[in-house]
Amino acid sequence: MSKFSQTAGFAAYLSMQRASTQYLAHIRREPLAMLMTRKGREDPYPIYRRMRERGTLALTARGNWSTTSHRVCNAVLRDRRFGVVQDEQLDMSFLGMNAPDHTRLRRLAQPAFSPKTLPSFRARIESTVGELLDRASATGRFDVVSGFAAPLPISVITELLGIPDADSGEFAEHGAVIGSALDGIQSLRQASRFAASDAKLHALFEKLFELRRREPADDLISRLIAAEGDQIEPAELEPMVFLLLIAGFETTVNVIGNGILALLNNPDQWEALRADPERLAPKAVEEALRYDPPVQVTSRIALEDVELEGHRIKQGQSVVTLLGAAGRDPEVYDHPERFDIDRKDPADHLAFSSGAHYCVGQPLARMELTIAMQLLAERMPQLRIAGPVRRKPGSTIRGLRQLPVLAG
Repeated sequence: MSKFSQTAGFAAYLSMQRASTQYLAHIRREPLAMLMTRKGREDPYPIYRRMRERGTLALTARGNWSTTSHRVCNAVLRDRRFGVVQDEQLDMSFLGMNAPDHTRLRRLAQPAFSPKTLPSFRARIESTVGELLDRASATGRFDVVSGFAAPLPISVITELLGIPDADSGEFAEHGAVIGSALDGIQSLRQASRFAASDAKLHALFEKLFELRRREPADDLISRLIAAEGDQIEPAELEPMVFLLLIAGFETTVNVIGNGILALLNNPDQWEALRADPERLAPKAVEEALRYDPPVQVTSRIALEDVELEGHRIKQGQSVVTLLGAAGRDPEVYDHPERFDIDRKDPADHLAFSSGAHYCVGQPLARMELTIAMQLLAERMPQLRIAGPVRRKPGSTIRGLRQLPVLAG
């Protein structure tokens, strides 16, 4: 088949997919399709509230199931009768695997994010945050995303992996492009951008793997290469580093952006954090993760027939777990629509997932987020929004593309 024929066929497929989504969203008013529209991506929470009225488990237009319930989401994510399916377009290593392969590869990554290793990163994180805030203070007006939220986690994860001379702007763009692909490729332009990012990362990894095979260092990539042939196959190496790199900064970037926006949109909460940043920064992080999580949705497929909430989930059917909705479940949280950084005895949120696929990097992410929130409140107490806020065009990954502010 010629390249032109392939392109034309792919364009026709995308057109049919868009038409189907538009029909389901605007004619059938199907909630999952409505989440894929521009309005749904901008603010999915009214749609989640309407979905909640349909019960804890609802059949979707495409013959699967969805849930907005915190209790049911948590149960599905923890239940070994449900599993994950590898994305056909995007190999996300053990994120798309079930046991035993998931367990084997996760065990390789786990030590790099253990509580024992975290103290070695604290000084680096504090120094990086300080430098970013110094730079932002000097300009007075800056973009929270490109000037603060993105450079911090990119600096940390590239050091952990052992990627030298990392360009935070370039990696942030790769993360945004790849994150948007989790909703599926929506256009030829997006497909082209995804292919370009994928090719650049592939070239970077190939060079780095070759270097670390010759010259091992004290970094995670060197340790993974040392385990080749024993605990990890050569073909599994690049997808695993790809996952750790993108997941290691893209979600953290989005939590910082979403959290600062929520704080500035709720002046009483920003004032509370300013007044007691050391005590309230960890709480502000957890509330930001609950209130507007970076990963809004995931899904699990039934590996066998399962009885759930009075329904029979047949083997092969999926359950879409709406994590963004679970964070505002009124059965779990008092006044769930209220952003309150000093919640009393808050229930565990699901922003880092749950069960076997609970986020392996969450201890490091929490440290980065807490230091970022605390030092921001201490150093820039007069921070305020200074222009239009722009969101990334995705419904699975929720984050900001732009948040202009004045340092005060």
